[in-house]
Amino acid sequence: MNGVIKENPTFVLLLGMCPTLGTTSSAINGMGMGLATMFVLICSNVVISAIKNLIPDMVRIPSFIVVIASFVTLLQMIMQAYVPGLYATLGLFIPLIVVNCIVLGRAEAFAAKNGPLASMFDGLGMGLGFTLGLTLLGAVRELLGTGKIFGLTVFPEDYGMLLFVLAPGAFIALGYLIAVVNRLKKA
Repeated sequence: MNGVIKENPTFVLLLGMCPTLGTTSSAINGMGMGLATMFVLICSNVVISAIKNLIPDMVRIPSFIVVIASFVTLLQMIMQAYVPGLYATLGLFIPLIVVNCIVLGRAEAFAAKNGPLASMFDGLGMGLGFTLGLTLLGAVRELLGTGKIFGLTVFPEDYGMLLFVLAPGAFIALGYLIAVVNRLKKA
């Protein structure tokens, strides 16, 4: 559970900022990207921890990338078939999961040194933390920008601030959320 609070990839470790800032214009997009990353993280951690003794040190990182890329390709096919709207919205960010520093970092730092079960739970914890972070950031941006959360109207769209739906709003909202998390950790 370290990945959810103490080592949250989004608000504490500040990893995976490209999809964090690029896909969180709404809560549903943030949740979709977080769940997609969590799927790849759990599956790749389990496989990497199972084959870690078979991989020579010289090709360790390229081997990890091949395993991760295989799961991303599988994820792309599943999303394209079953959630084409979300797949179209997330677009280029799905293939970029292959080089997401959260996934590769956990493969190197945890899965390569631990067993499959522990690696699965590590992937689950970090993936949950990433998903919660992206969903929260998406919800804040969507609420402030359009007056909605998950598409449900909270206040009229006329009072929304377009800035929060655009790229600069991602930086502003993320900065304030990081400040809130740091403040809560000190209390």
